[in-house]
Amino acid sequence: MDKIKVTIWNENVHEKTNSRVLELYPGGLHGFLAQKLASPELDIRTATLDDPECGLTEEVLAHTDVLIWWGHAAHDKVPDEIVDRVQQHVWDGMGLITLHSAHMSKIFRRLNGTSGKLHWREVGERERLWVVNPSHPIAAGLPEHFELPYEEMYGEPFMIAEDAKVIFLSWFEGGEVFRSGFTLQRGNGRMFYFRPGHETFPSFHDVHVIKVLGNAVRWLKPTYRAAYPKTHVPDALEVISPKDFEHVSAGIIRS
Repeated sequence: MDKIKVTIWNENVHEKTNSRVLELYPGGLHGFLAQKLASPELDIRTATLDDPECGLTEEVLAHTDVLIWWGHAAHDKVPDEIVDRVQQHVWDGMGLITLHSAHMSKIFRRLNGTSGKLHWREVGERERLWVVNPSHPIAAGLPEHFELPYEEMYGEPFMIAEDAKVIFLSWFEGGEVFRSGFTLQRGNGRMFYFRPGHETFPSFHDVHVIKVLGNAVRWLKPTYRAAYPKTHVPDALEVISPKDFEHVSAGIIRS
């Protein structure tokens, strides 16, 4: 069986300015997630904003089944041509996981089709994540709910697409609720947004969070990958009879 090719992209900005981030995630968020998700089934590589072409070259994306994206402070630093490239690969069938603050990334907002805005508060409050669609493969092996003792609060209203399929719903200690995990179909590719993952809290140390990400990688693996959308089709399936369009503006077509 072929391995699932995973690329973990992290802007790698907070790691340079906040010692707490490196304390929690040695090697950066991208390196830590690569270690936690390591499996004989997966072929994992990492990329960051500092790499040539942000590490997301055409060659890298062509050999990526699932792209995991973590961003927060440098959304505007990702060139539009890189976003265009990622978007096309999702349309063609590549899976995409956007984490936490990536709700404001260019690629999320582009594919989601809305502003991606929400309410937020950063005081380190308890988050309880409820599995509201336990039959979904991304929820496989999870309890009815699980808790993170410290997280940044995200609250409704959350500007997401109307066709979003919600799997997880969060409640926060301060009272807010939030649609914290949902999927979208975009062209031939699938997307999954998952809320936990603030850089100064140990959310990615939680076994349930890693379980969700592992499940998501396997569900997002392309089942069909081809150029999308197909545009010009010069050859018709049937014979098209000749027509005289001289008077078409008057609503008259003579055969």
